[in-house]
Amino acid sequence: MKRPYEVTIIVRLDNADENLVNNTIDQVRAWIEAGEQGQVSKIDRWGRKKLAYEIDKQREGYYVMMESQIESRSIPELERNLNLSPYIMRYLVVRTDE
Repeated sequence: MKRPYEVTIIVRLDNADENLVNNTIDQVRAWIEAGEQGQVSKIDRWGRKKLAYEIDKQREGYYVMMESQIESRSIPELERNLNLSPYIMRYLVVRTDE
């Protein structure tokens, strides 16, 4: 059964252009929608923001939040992919109220 989740990511901006940011967002969307396990209903681009503290010598990141319907059993695989991506500094997957 699909449940509502918010997937928030911070994309690295070192050596990043608009294409790399867009490709990273498309890749995360593909991971969520892989094998009919999920569906992205809304992508909210917050844009370039200053980080509260330095992460890997980065002071800024590109914030994106995706509202999704995801099968609970596919969350570990999604988190694994997000963790292994070299273009994502941080991520947060939160189940929202129905």
